[in-house]
Amino acid sequence: MNPLLSPSPLPFALPDYAQLSNDQFREAVELGMAAQREALEVIATATEPPTIANTIEAWELSSATLERAVDASWVAFAADSSPERDAIQAALAPQLAAHYSAIWLDERLYRRLLALRERADSGDLNLDEQDRFWLDDRIRTFESNGIAVDEQAKARLYDINSELAGLSVSFEQALVEGRNASAIQVSDVAELDGMEPAMVEAARAAAQARGLTGYLIDLTNTTGQPILANLTNRELRRKIYTASISRGLGGEHDVRELIIRITRLRAERAALLGWPHHAAAVAADGCAGTTENVMALLAQVAPGAVALANQEAVELEAALQGDIPGASLEPWDWQFYAAKLAAKTAVDPAELRPYLEYRRVLHDGVFAAATGLYGITFHPRPELRGFTEESEVFEVREADGSVLGAFIIDPLTRDSKRGGAWMTSIVPQSQLGNCAPVVTNTCNFARPADGDPILLTWDNVITLFHEFGHALHGLLSNVRYPTRSGTSVPRDFVEFPSQVNELWAWDEQLLKGYARHHLTGEPLPAEVLAKLRASQQQGAGYATLEVIAAMLLDQTWHTTPLAELPTDPAEVAAFEASALERSGVAHPLVAPRYRSCYFSHIFGSMYAASYYGYLWAEVLDADACAWFEAHGGLQRSSGEHYRRELLGRGGSIDAMASWRAFRGQEPQVAHLLRRKGLIVATGRGPAHDHPDGCQ
Repeated sequence: MNPLLSPSPLPFALPDYAQLSNDQFREAVELGMAAQREALEVIATATEPPTIANTIEAWELSSATLERAVDASWVAFAADSSPERDAIQAALAPQLAAHYSAIWLDERLYRRLLALRERADSGDLNLDEQDRFWLDDRIRTFESNGIAVDEQAKARLYDINSELAGLSVSFEQALVEGRNASAIQVSDVAELDGMEPAMVEAARAAAQARGLTGYLIDLTNTTGQPILANLTNRELRRKIYTASISRGLGGEHDVRELIIRITRLRAERAALLGWPHHAAAVAADGCAGTTENVMALLAQVAPGAVALANQEAVELEAALQGDIPGASLEPWDWQFYAAKLAAKTAVDPAELRPYLEYRRVLHDGVFAAATGLYGITFHPRPELRGFTEESEVFEVREADGSVLGAFIIDPLTRDSKRGGAWMTSIVPQSQLGNCAPVVTNTCNFARPADGDPILLTWDNVITLFHEFGHALHGLLSNVRYPTRSGTSVPRDFVEFPSQVNELWAWDEQLLKGYARHHLTGEPLPAEVLAKLRASQQQGAGYATLEVIAAMLLDQTWHTTPLAELPTDPAEVAAFEASALERSGVAHPLVAPRYRSCYFSHIFGSMYAASYYGYLWAEVLDADACAWFEAHGGLQRSSGEHYRRELLGRGGSIDAMASWRAFRGQEPQVAHLLRRKGLIVATGRGPAHDHPDGCQ
């Protein structure tokens, strides 16, 4: 039997990954779609009056097998890909898109929901807050997916959705292959001057793993490569940077045709649905409400980011000329000289890494913060297997000892793993199915040489806290319906809890516990910690500008009318350059964090026209952090309030209603501008300019 076709008998209903074959993942998804179609047909053809049980609950239960299969397979395939798994994903993606299109374009189901709402409005039955939000949101989903368009348009929407699903999978797979192919091979160890011995050994091991001689420097997903901060060899820095920004722009892994097809199909779909562009449809489904609100926020931040980046560039060029008189600063010099200047007042990464051993950071930092705020504790379950052989399973318990759920983490990079870091839910919490949550974190921390400890950078530490913030959103969910569990919230809200959780990486008491030398156990010296704190705003211009540029690039791709989008691959680079120039963020030394050809968030994932959500969520994050600090920092009482009013709500009610219940007011952008060192313009922010705040 296929283990995914029924609830797992393992603890936490954990999928039996040790026994699952790739064909069983595929089979379970296909049979899950068939099972849901059959169950929804019963709802669509029912003759008795609609009720909560025969409509809302029946709908939720209809997808049990499908969601079990999709949730189990997605994280496993993303963390450990193979040609066979890639082929399965590519085949399933259009099938899934067609499946959901058929649901959202079924007028019988739509009418059934309208009839249920009419009964509720007339007082014939009572809907509580969660039931009402479920119903209204489902009806909006039908309407935003084109239930009101004519049959010809519906048929075209069906085809567009199927094709887009396949294209996104193709983009993501090409991205992984292109990133691996762009790795830089180095034959002479002298060229690696500036790298720590452990990093050099990791590069040697990476080359050996691919059957190569010498050393191999793998690329990360972003434009800027962390290794550039270390390398003294300017020519090698240039080669690495050039390889990074050239990904996907030609050759075997060219993705420009995919980008053109994806954006043109999205624009066509928006027009069929009556939207001016794809971005307008996305904003309407989020907290932002309109593209105008999105652009207003970006416009507030962009000028200050450009000004700060220009100031930083002057300082960096002066440092460069101290080494090479008359030289001009180039993009591949930025991270190296930023690190060199920071070393005078900030912490040398090589000095910091020995104090950031992965397991201590996880247990005495990330887990300890969650215990302090929410009372939950974490207990290894080594007898259980996660979604990869390297993943670890932890049982999560409440303060009273009762079992809350499970957490799984897969920390290290490998060639078969998708880049970046992410959280997923394998088993969503729900009261309807009496399901405890099982959530995952997948990271790409540098793999050490055999026998060496996993030593993190400070950015890695922040990533660990960030992704665990998503995990907490899933673990602490307390909702009725599984489709409303945890992170099932608008795209421009979902990053908010994860960004808030980064605050605790800086907590003084936690730092004393987790930042200890991996050999001696000595705590991080006070003077090093002071320098680390002082460095929080260093490089804010570069860091903010690269992200804002990517957000504006995303908006331009998805607000441009179909007739004005590129039709030829040769036009992609010029389109991108024009977008940045018109937005006022074109900078010769600071490229977007992601250029179009490796912008996985918008072409291979779910952030199309919503990458701005990281900034929107950061407004909420900065405001929430101000609240926590005003209430004593890491306090159980504060954590319980935040858990009850916001994290526990998941997507069961309007996201901004849960924000207001937690914060007691609309979000204020001033906290974010102050945090970034940007100018606060007469105290005005989005909450003042738009009286309804994020609505």
